[in-house]
Amino acid sequence: MRDHPPGPSNDDDSRPAHSGGPAARLEIRHLRYFRAVAEELSFTRAADRLHIAQPPLSQQIRQLEEELGVQLIDRDNRPVRLTEAGTLLLERAVAIMSQFDAAVDDVRRIGRGHSGKLAIGFAGSAMYSVLPDVLNTFRDRYPEVELSFSELLVAEIAEALSRRSIDVGFSRPGLPLDPSIEQRLLITEPLMAAVPTRHPLAARATIPVEELHGQAAVLYPRHPRPSLTDLILDALGERGIVLELKEGARNMQTALGLVAAGAGISFVPASVCGHGRSGVRFVGIEPQVLTSPMTVVWRKDHASVALKNFLQIVETVGPAHG
Repeated sequence: MRDHPPGPSNDDDSRPAHSGGPAARLEIRHLRYFRAVAEELSFTRAADRLHIAQPPLSQQIRQLEEELGVQLIDRDNRPVRLTEAGTLLLERAVAIMSQFDAAVDDVRRIGRGHSGKLAIGFAGSAMYSVLPDVLNTFRDRYPEVELSFSELLVAEIAEALSRRSIDVGFSRPGLPLDPSIEQRLLITEPLMAAVPTRHPLAARATIPVEELHGQAAVLYPRHPRPSLTDLILDALGERGIVLELKEGARNMQTALGLVAAGAGISFVPASVCGHGRSGVRFVGIEPQVLTSPMTVVWRKDHASVALKNFLQIVETVGPAHG
């Protein structure tokens, strides 16, 4: 007896009901089984390849033919042969399975945090400190995660997190308190005095903090508060030291440019001092009463595994820079 698939019946109830169209009951396994038979041209070899028994395999192929309403395999020949419809389905099945397998692999890699995207916002001074080592370590471990970067003011980091245009930020003081944002102290650095090279204090090995009183100073934005400027002025104010605020700078590089131009002194994290700046000398302050914390910040509802992996590296690498 020839092994033909059952033909169409005049009885409407003899075929499975299709609530979602002709391929409503098709599953990936049907294509996987069909591909094995089509490539092996043998139910026996295909069953061995799939590690299943032959009868269930034959049943699955029959179900596939019934769902499609067309014969896919000519069973009259040995080896079996594909019909014209079967040849077309094999071509499409190979492409579909390739895309499906790639999608599964991509999803699993994202699920493990081995691929995906991370957008990082940072205060400019972070690039002189912990951030380069964090990025290099992360890239070594997760080279397929795509990283993007934005240098932002502290207030802009908070806004970018709220808009979800960044996933994680490295911030200095002044980040607004927000219950949706997680903040973790990463390092606390001493602040150094940035002094014009022609300034009398530039010749000192260190500057007694009391000698900062009355100095013209270039500081940073005071909003949002408490800002780094607030921390500096408060720490000095506790000792009765008052600065003469001459200029304001949006960022550290602008402040250093104004210092080089003789506008006044400023204060920068110690990690910046190793990079030098023409016209500026960095001098330590004694006692070390001025410090600048750096925090890593992210949204509490961010569920990315890539972010979790990134934060683990931050926690490992960061303390070495404190």
